[in-house]
Amino acid sequence: MADAPLSAEAQLARERTQPLSVEYDIESPSGHVPVDSLAIPPPAAVRAYSTDTLVTGIHDQQVGNNALPTTPPTAISLADLEKNIAGDYELVTWLPDDPENPHNWSSLYRWYITIVVAGMVVCVAFGSSVITGDLSGIANEFDVSLEVTCLTTALMVCGFALGPLVFSPLSEMYGRRPMYFASFFLYTVFNIPCALAPNIGALLACRFICGLFASAPLTLAGGSISDIWPIAVRGKAIAYFAAAPYAGPVLGPLVGGWVGLKCGWRWVLWVNMIFAGVMWVLGSLLPETYAPVILGRRAKKMREETGSDKYVTEHELGAKSFKEALKETMVRPFVMLFVEPVLLFMSVYIAMIYAMLYAFFFAYPVVFGETHGFNDGLIGVTFVGILIGAVFAVITTPYLERIYLRTAAKRPGGVATPEDRLPGMIFACPFVPVSLFIFGWTAYPHVSWVGPAIAGIPFGYGMVLIYYAANNYIIDSFSKYVASALAAKTVVRSGGGVGLAMATFPLYHNLGNQWASSLLGFIAIGMCAVPLIFYKWGAAIRARSKAAN
Repeated sequence: MADAPLSAEAQLARERTQPLSVEYDIESPSGHVPVDSLAIPPPAAVRAYSTDTLVTGIHDQQVGNNALPTTPPTAISLADLEKNIAGDYELVTWLPDDPENPHNWSSLYRWYITIVVAGMVVCVAFGSSVITGDLSGIANEFDVSLEVTCLTTALMVCGFALGPLVFSPLSEMYGRRPMYFASFFLYTVFNIPCALAPNIGALLACRFICGLFASAPLTLAGGSISDIWPIAVRGKAIAYFAAAPYAGPVLGPLVGGWVGLKCGWRWVLWVNMIFAGVMWVLGSLLPETYAPVILGRRAKKMREETGSDKYVTEHELGAKSFKEALKETMVRPFVMLFVEPVLLFMSVYIAMIYAMLYAFFFAYPVVFGETHGFNDGLIGVTFVGILIGAVFAVITTPYLERIYLRTAAKRPGGVATPEDRLPGMIFACPFVPVSLFIFGWTAYPHVSWVGPAIAGIPFGYGMVLIYYAANNYIIDSFSKYVASALAAKTVVRSGGGVGLAMATFPLYHNLGNQWASSLLGFIAIGMCAVPLIFYKWGAAIRARSKAAN
């Protein structure tokens, strides 16, 4: 049967729903997905418009003879929905200026949320490296080698890789806020057995568990920012947020070095617990920002008040069970990693940058401690160079964003291509090998310590800009499967951090400061070809992909 003609009132209500598909996007745990990519059909007709909520009804369309279920289904495909509609079925969506829509919250409140979630990322990244401030104290107390103490950082980073595989599907079902609350509470608590560890085994096990629970903010923070900022103004918030995963690790040895020097390694972990506890309190005060969950609560309230089960949301129609979501989260990222060259090489590049940052946590003690005789506190101060570079990068990213928007405006229809993200990456990538060569070839006892310390500035600058551009390129290239793409990137990135962190001491002791740094520098030079290749041929490669845009 053809759709019934729309009344003037219904037509007006439908027009008021149009901003939904343009401005609002359904958020996944690690990125955003446009509404028009969802397997949910638009309303056949708009039935009712309420002052409390926007309700769109699907009715007057019958393709089959089966009645709609009285209880909202957990998963309905497009084909199923087309076959089973026979009666009224009403979708709960946003009002145009809905005060509960996170995009409509005040700018000040949204910046507060942005700062808190970025602070949580800084906190967990800080926790991964703060222990390097007194590795020698751990080695002496437990009578183990420095190579074994490196596991205190490596195992926590390993937890960063595994945790998102669980927190991603859980956040889709229950929202961001419960994940922040529960995971950060457990992360804070497990710092206690770390600080009280009677042996190296207990310390390593608890550090790994800390990494598992600390991974939730790393997984969800970017999604929270996308929840509250519309696409048109999101770039600035993302630009400032990009430095958080890298500023945190740099602050770790700066604080941990002095605390370890004055109070010992156990107090390093107590300080980390205090920092985590403060951020847990702040995170607990955050509102829920995940739109499908907010709308789901609204629909549930309407069902309770009316006694009718016909009020549902788009997310409820397409929802997966936890088992299905977990399977998809654990399988699809690895499949994409092996069949998508864009995802593979961009993930490897990000992993290389991440690994080199963590390598510095063990290379700096060799260069500044063994070569120049610095104590742990002064070694921590030398990381300020990387932090300065990261700050310069944060200042630069808004300019790169404006260049990107101008490029997009010149494209047909004003729509940018994913490759338009890459000029910023091409500009930034030479800074990394340059910093490594400066670091290595000024690391002589007779050369001032200022040389290797200054080398951190170009590294921090290039590191943040590369991550910002590469991460956006992955999101823009795989918007349909962005959660899986970013999960794959996270696993590869964390794996790189673990591997090179464990190899740094042997590398510098066997090759020497100069050639160990040069080896990393040559690898960084080779990786500079990645953005150049994708800038020229990326569109053709994506055209042959089943998952890429």
